[in-house]
Amino acid sequence: MRTIYTLVKRELKAYFHSPIAYAIIFMFLLISGYFFFAGMNTYSLASFEISKMAERMGPQELTIAGFVIAPLLGNMSVVMLLMAPLLTMRLFSEEKKTGSIELLFTWPVTDFQMVMGKYLASLMVVAIMLALTLPYAGFVWLHTAPPWSSIFSGYLGLLLLVASFLSLGLFFSTLTENQIVSAVLTFGALLIFWIMGWTSAGNTDWFSQLIVYLSILEHFHNPSKGVLDTRDVVYYLSFIGFFLFLTLRSLEAEKIGG
Repeated sequence: MRTIYTLVKRELKAYFHSPIAYAIIFMFLLISGYFFFAGMNTYSLASFEISKMAERMGPQELTIAGFVIAPLLGNMSVVMLLMAPLLTMRLFSEEKKTGSIELLFTWPVTDFQMVMGKYLASLMVVAIMLALTLPYAGFVWLHTAPPWSSIFSGYLGLLLLVASFLSLGLFFSTLTENQIVSAVLTFGALLIFWIMGWTSAGNTDWFSQLIVYLSILEHFHNPSKGVLDTRDVVYYLSFIGFFLFLTLRSLEAEKIGG
């Protein structure tokens, strides 16, 4: 564990000693902040209209969890789809381009420790990004009590979703020394996993159901609505484990080829 901790610190220094992490975090907060305040403004207007309608038509249901939190999480997931390839593109590609990966192979660390060090460092950057959006709950408090269960489920689901993005991006970063190529391949693959369920939605045959199940977006619907299903958690953990496994096999092939 101490070795992994040392590698995580090394990668975090690489992130924050360059403008990459700061630029990504700034843009994420800017875009997510816009979506949040736009949603809150719409919610305030809708609440006012519904209060007037209730005088004539009776009580109308309007929850901040469904009207603000769920759309915000959905928008944040799209932003993360664009940001994740930027976080992972350098992890192994830069090492291969500079030749420092050969030095890493001589270090007294295992491939597993090397992979986990880089993966956990990128995941910590994402955790920081998400943590910086938690003050949004304070603004929600100005209108009503925050739906903490929905917020917890939604953020956990979003973290698992982005953790899956990062595992795939880490794998592609082992395949090329070009960071741009790594980012493009990662985004393309993530986009396929994102949309693959669209064409099969509504079909009942086993193949269509399999495609829908493999869609990475399909398993985010429940958490974004405040429902944490163990089947979705198992899917994301399996996705992460599979691509971390492929990353390890890719590194082994790199050693043999080298």
